[in-house]
Amino acid sequence: MIERSHHDMGGQPAGKVKRSEHAYDEWELRVDAMMMLLMGVTGMDKRMTVDELRKNIEALPPADYDKMGYYDRWVISLTQTMIQRGVFTTDDLARKLADVERRSPRSRGERRPKTKARAQAARKRAGAGTR
Repeated sequence: MIERSHHDMGGQPAGKVKRSEHAYDEWELRVDAMMMLLMGVTGMDKRMTVDELRKNIEALPPADYDKMGYYDRWVISLTQTMIQRGVFTTDDLARKLADVERRSPRSRGERRPKTKARAQAARKRAGAGTR
């Protein structure tokens, strides 16, 4: 018998799924757009498959998987896939992250609005109101 993986919740008691529309944060929309580009949905060359996405999500340790949201898992998976395919290296990624950090408002001593305020502003722009 094959043992069930941590992420495999099929058939397990978990309560009802809450189906509701909600506004997405800007970063989530960007992750979705990256996935469409990388999977060739928009006509570009396919750089990854849904099987690679799934494999790298399922490879997450249970504690990490449980802490992450849907798009957090996608970011980790697409990053792992690009490294595995040789599109970029972990050193390339570290350099880019350092560059982005240097350009961030916090590194210049500026303060960004709190996350909740940013999320509410995004929902308001999307016409979804606030929570």
